Amino acid sequence: MNIMIVGVGGQGSLLASKILGKAAMDSGCDVKVSEVHGMSQRGGSVVTYVRFGEEVYSPVIGKGDADVILSFELLEAARWLPNLKNGGTIVTSTQQINPMPVITGAAEYPDEIVEDIKALGVDIRAVDAPAIAREVGNERASNVALIGLAANVLGFDHEVLRNAVAACVPAKALEINMAAFDKGYELSK
Repeated sequence: MNIMIVGVGGQGSLLASKILGKAAMDSGCDVKVSEVHGMSQRGGSVVTYVRFGEEVYSPVIGKGDADVILSFELLEAARWLPNLKNGGTIVTSTQQINPMPVITGAAEYPDEIVEDIKALGVDIRAVDAPAIAREVGNERASNVALIGLAANVLGFDHEVLRNAVAACVPAKALEINMAAFDKGYELSK
């Protein structure tokens, strides 16, 4: 299974990769995780690869090889679409964070990204992950809410994934993150 986690610096991509890597290990899989930080500290694109299976030799996912793209920002889902394999799934937040060209007025944020991707025949599941996280008490848990939403396409047993969240999230944020995961999971049904 090849999972790309994409977003913008500060959205929790690295925690998400840690959670999925833990779930894969706890499922008895060989796991490789690769982090590409980019300009993450300046709001730039962040990409993390999580690959797991019986035996995995490389941590990198090539174009057209991702089974799942887990996207924390809508434009990042569109940007990384060429990496999705035929029959793959995108699980994305509808959150929009303006990149520098939009901020400076040199470009406009594209309209109807979800509809355009659907029109290509891609299975895309989109939700306002920050809103889900706010419902349970903290918008910063939106990454874990999105993992809950993606649970059915990630290939993990629900309890294994839930236990991985519990093992990877700091104790002070555990209750809110577990609630965010559960809320996202409810929406996945």
